[in-house]
Amino acid sequence: MPWENVKLSSGHEMPSIAFGTWKLGNGDGPTDQVDQAISVGFSHVDTAQAYRNEKEAGQAIRESGLKRSEIFITTKYSGLNGLDIKTSIKNSLENLGVEYVDLYLIHHPRLAVPDIPTAWKEMEDIQTQGLVKSIGVSNFGVSDLAILMASAKVPPAANQILLHPYVYLTQSPIIAYAKSNNIAIEAYSALIPLTERPGGPVDTPVNEIAKKLNVAPEQVLLAWVKAKGAIAVTTSSKKDRLQRYLDAGDSLALATEDIAAIDAAGAIGTGFQASRKLGKTGAGVLIFAACISLALIGFRM
Repeated sequence: MPWENVKLSSGHEMPSIAFGTWKLGNGDGPTDQVDQAISVGFSHVDTAQAYRNEKEAGQAIRESGLKRSEIFITTKYSGLNGLDIKTSIKNSLENLGVEYVDLYLIHHPRLAVPDIPTAWKEMEDIQTQGLVKSIGVSNFGVSDLAILMASAKVPPAANQILLHPYVYLTQSPIIAYAKSNNIAIEAYSALIPLTERPGGPVDTPVNEIAKKLNVAPEQVLLAWVKAKGAIAVTTSSKKDRLQRYLDAGDSLALATEDIAAIDAAGAIGTGFQASRKLGKTGAGVLIFAACISLALIGFRM
């Protein structure tokens, strides 16, 4: 079984790679794609109210033939239709066709209304009721997490954040805070350097490492996510690519120098992106600062 499970602070275990349904839309498409992901070996499906495809994901899960205990389901409170957490989780359970979800996340701190402590109390309540096994957050920064932790009786099991080499420096404080507080980090959009920003500095080390190890570039990036201690949330409509995603967790391990090369290229890429707004001088300062920051954080993974 590729990609070992991660033990959450709630005591439950979560597969360390998930098939995400963001951007899949609704209708037969997402049902077929979730079905395909399960058929190749994914046992963790990640959806959300805001994706509007909980029903489709649930249909594929039910038709997979797997026992409920054999599939890990994550969904998120997205404040859809202005409904509260208590009402929303019941709607999500109905959409998914299950009695509980394994992980329920507040999709963004701005959705924690009227404030984070109050919203988190509601999350704790639905966990007590057995509607969810574990509770967590998504897109929470350090200050948001600190506010939550100050009043929480149950700490968040996970924080799902944007994580790829070009944002690693920015997200490092969140990763460090999560590690010190036993909060699992989930990484979404880890393949952005390949899918949306090809041609950037990260391409060089990733392609060189892929050639050296005789693997695909996307496998290198997923191995990088794993090296950072994060759970990967990813997607694809292609069966062979999904299989490569799973294979990346089976035996692919990056050397320390490979991880450092990707980190350094990501820091430089951050500066190049900023250059469009700051100009050459400002970008140069930012690139220098990024490299210094990278040296200071070292290889914390």
